[in-house]
Amino acid sequence: MEIRSTTDQDLDVFVDTVFAAFGRFPETPNEGGGGVWWSALEMDRNLLAVAPGGRPVGTAGAYSFELTLPGEVLVPAAGVTAVGVLPSHRRQGVLSAMMRHQLTELRTRGEFLSVLLASEALIYRRFGYGPATYTQRLTVPRRRAAFARPRAQGVGDGTGSGVGPATGSGAGSVELLRRAECGEILEEVYDRYRRAQPGALSRPHRWWARGAGQPPISTAPRYVAVHRDADGVPDGYASYSLGEAETLTVDETIATDDAVFTALARFVLDHDLVAEVVFKHLPTEHPLRWQLQDFRAGQVTNSTDWLWVRLLDVPRALTARGWFTDGELVLDVDDPFLGEHGRYLLTVQDGKADCVPTDREPDLSLDVSDLGSIYLGGTAPTTLVRAGHIQAHHPDAAARADTLFRADRPPHCLHWF
Repeated sequence: MEIRSTTDQDLDVFVDTVFAAFGRFPETPNEGGGGVWWSALEMDRNLLAVAPGGRPVGTAGAYSFELTLPGEVLVPAAGVTAVGVLPSHRRQGVLSAMMRHQLTELRTRGEFLSVLLASEALIYRRFGYGPATYTQRLTVPRRRAAFARPRAQGVGDGTGSGVGPATGSGAGSVELLRRAECGEILEEVYDRYRRAQPGALSRPHRWWARGAGQPPISTAPRYVAVHRDADGVPDGYASYSLGEAETLTVDETIATDDAVFTALARFVLDHDLVAEVVFKHLPTEHPLRWQLQDFRAGQVTNSTDWLWVRLLDVPRALTARGWFTDGELVLDVDDPFLGEHGRYLLTVQDGKADCVPTDREPDLSLDVSDLGSIYLGGTAPTTLVRAGHIQAHHPDAAARADTLFRADRPPHCLHWF
């Protein structure tokens, strides 16, 4: 079997192979060749596994993203995508060979982080990836959508009267547009949001220009509630559609602060002829349920992992992110898939980290996939110690790691790729 890089001439073969791997057929692009997810593929970053005789049997791709780390640090990250093996060639080592080839290639490019969305949770941990951000769906019946009166002084509009106008500092407004009318606004607002949100990924212009992705990146018909600040500058949006059973589904809500989110939530929750509103992607600790008069009105479903993280260079990755507590830890990191093992002294002072090899006794022993899970601050090291995945060698080691790895805000990723 040969694993080779692709070129632009391989696009059709690549797409046909990955769809066949999942038992599906490609949809038809629009006249400009866009409107489909693969129109944003970077063909110089993709791989084909070719069986003897020349038949393609497997695919693996990667996008060029920026990932926001704790401390509003932006770093390059490879977004692994389109990974598939034909049913006729599974359990023959094709996937492992492609993933090993890809990780080696990413390192050759000088990249130190790789991320993906896992189709199956059992697959990617063995390749060194760990779940690092989480998301949930929240469903709110409109008849129970009244907001509680804020109890903190200076919070909200003080009316406590159900669904009402935007709250927060300064005046704002919400304008209703169609998706086709506001592509540039969506792109600009999302880019401002993702630069401050740990765990968020960039959405390159080519994605928006080609409609390559899920709504609201795609050009599928959607209404968009655009929030503007007192000066008329867009600072948030909610993309939504109204489906069967009078259910309004919000694809995503992007807001630069909590007051903007509240205004947009109130807007969709006040929609006429709607029985319930579904927010598809909210962080697991989002305050919306607490804002409702009836806490039980918000029903959480589909609470799941989203972005998985893989460290390709431990010292570079740990020194890249921002830190918020001084301290030090000795981490004993095992990378069985690549056959590597390293012990590192992580020292943090004044928000900056130094990470060097050491022969000191470890505080924590962990798999590289577990390091990926705690890297963005979305998974507490003590959780993985209690689960039996991380070994703490001192009574206070896990607690010290919790304090050290915490983020300035919970990581969250909305981007689908």
